[in-house]
This record gives sequence, structure tokens and C-alpha cells, in this order.
Amino acid sequence: MNGGSIHLIKLFGIPIRIHVSWLIIFVLVTWTLAAGYFPSQYPHWAPLLYWVVGLITSFCFFASVLIHEIAHSVVAVSRGMKVRDIILFVFGGVSELGEEPGSAATEFLMAVVGPATSFLLSLLAAGLWLLTQHVNEPIGAIFYYLALINVMLAIFNMIPGFPLDGGRIFRSILWGITGDLDKATRWAVGLGIAIAWGLIGLGIVMLLFGQINGLWFALIGWFLKNAAQSTFDRTRLKRMLQGVPVHQVMNAGCAIVAPETSIGTVIQDLILARGIRCVPVAQGDQLLGLITVHNARAVPQEQWNSVQVRDVMVPASAVKAIGPDNDLWTAMEEMTEEGVNQLPVIQNGRLLGMVGRDALMGYLRMRAELGV
Repeated sequence: MNGGSIHLIKLFGIPIRIHVSWLIIFVLVTWTLAAGYFPSQYPHWAPLLYWVVGLITSFCFFASVLIHEIAHSVVAVSRGMKVRDIILFVFGGVSELGEEPGSAATEFLMAVVGPATSFLLSLLAAGLWLLTQHVNEPIGAIFYYLALINVMLAIFNMIPGFPLDGGRIFRSILWGITGDLDKATRWAVGLGIAIAWGLIGLGIVMLLFGQINGLWFALIGWFLKNAAQSTFDRTRLKRMLQGVPVHQVMNAGCAIVAPETSIGTVIQDLILARGIRCVPVAQGDQLLGLITVHNARAVPQEQWNSVQVRDVMVPASAVKAIGPDNDLWTAMEEMTEEGVNQLPVIQNGRLLGMVGRDALMGYLRMRAELGV
């Protein structure tokens, strides 16, 4: 488990995960197909067959969503970008990128390949339906549904509401015209939020008229609004942190311990007394490693005074560090990618200090107070 998601496999070097919320939609789609769609289209089938075909169709549908996301990721990797993982969740799938596209052309290609893949899957399924409909009706029914759902998936994703593929295509075009990614993002996000509110409103009206499908429109609109707002907040955060050097906010006077220090001393004097969760281990100004609350917790209390820091620390070779002239946005991205709250600041092998999320948040709060 990682953040509520389950790791399945790696494809093209990209981890594929399923969020626990995906189980809800998988069960719901299977039930809708087995209890509603297939009985209405094929009333002469045996009851068990509805559930077998419904289950197979659900797996094939989510495989189509996965292929759609893999297409995005393959293009991203081919353009030199890092893809952290692909996650299937309650509203479909998402490719988690480690960075923004480097150019408008890259964004356009990444975005357009998703709907194009879904259209191709729809054509493939339609061809297989034509070949099988008179040979095996249940198999033909699966392909017919996949042809229909994939073309709907492609059309839906072409809606110009960020962060849908259509919204990313819209942003890439604006970016190419203006040469300004921030401005293009603001416009694309604004349109995305407007479309999201439109879907929410449509869903509410449908519910008022007794159409239960309105709930899906409202939920999808709510998801798109939150995703678009999250992108806007990220862009704004990036604008404030980019260009600000790490040495401006780092803690140059951070606590440092020698490798022979006992775990008991670290716990009593630093972790408990001062609330420090991550302490550099150094000899002179040479970083040897880091000792964290997690490392200390692994040592039984009766061994605190006999176990030395060097025995349980994370070695320097495994520690992600940052330079003093890197900017705060780079530091934020590194911390997020590594899943840590602090980074040692290193220059020419020398430990200069530590920079943590609290320092970044403090910098942002001060900017807000000053109104800049």
C-alpha cells in the first residue's frame, strides 16, 4: 500500500497502481452491466451469463483506461520526462508526472495521444464485434460495449476543461501562441473550472428531475473542479518558489551529531526535547548520513544507550541532497518525490545546513503577510 494505492506491476518501467477507490467503481460498473445494461439488450441470456460477461467487460473497460494512460506515459518518457506512476481510481486513471512538459509541442503530443488511443481501441473493438456478433453473441456483446465506451471516453476527454486531455491540448495551444506557460495554465484552469461548475449544475438539475445519472455528472464536475484548482494552486506555488535560492531559507545552524553518538542521546536531547525529526550525522563538515525518528524507533528502548547512530543511520549514499543555489521549487519537488520533509544542503561535499517543508511554508507565510 502507498497512499491508499496497491502496486500491481511495472509496464515500460512505470509502476501501475490501483487506488482503493477503484474497487468501488469496478463493483458498480460490473453491477450496472450485469443487472441493467446486458439484461435490457439481451433478455434471453441465463442469469449467470449476465454476471460473467459483466465481470469480463469491466476488466476490459479498465484495461482500456489503463492503455489510454500508458499512451500518455510512453510519449512523456520518449520526450525525456519522468512518470512516477499510473493510478487507476474511482474516476478513471491518471499518469503522475514528475515534472511539467518542457514545451508546448510535448504537452500537445502527450495530451492528444490519449483520445487518439481510445478512438483506435474503439475501432478495434468495433471490428472484432463485426467478426464475432454472429459467431458468439456474448463475446460480440463485450466488443460492442467496448467500442461504444471507448469512443465515449475519447469524446469526454476532448472536452476543453483542464486537466482533461482537451484542456491540456487547449493549454498547449495557448502556450505555443503566448510563450507563457503560467498564463496558459491560468486560462486553461479557468475554463476547466467553468466547465466543472457546468457539469455540477447539469447534474443537480437532472437529479431534481429524478434522473439518477445526474449524480455522476455532479461527481465528475466536482472532481474536475478540484483537480483544476489543484493545478492552479501548484502553478501559483511554483511561481513563488522558483528563483529563490535554498541558502536563503535553509537552517545553517541545524543540530548535527557525530556517528558515535548513542541513539538514547539523540532521542532524549533532540527528538523529544526539541522536536527534531531528522538529524544530520557528520564528521567535521562531511555528511555521513541522516538519523530519523523512524530509524530511532526501530531500536528497542533497552538498547538506546548501547546502539550508536552509525549503526542505524541512513548512509549519505542513500540520502537525497540539494545544493545551496538550487531554488525552493526544486527543493519542494525533491522532497515530494523522495517522500521526505527535509533535505541536507551540500556544496562540494560539505554539509551547509538543512532545508525543510516548514522553512518553505514559513517563507510563503511571510510573503503573504507582506503582500508580495
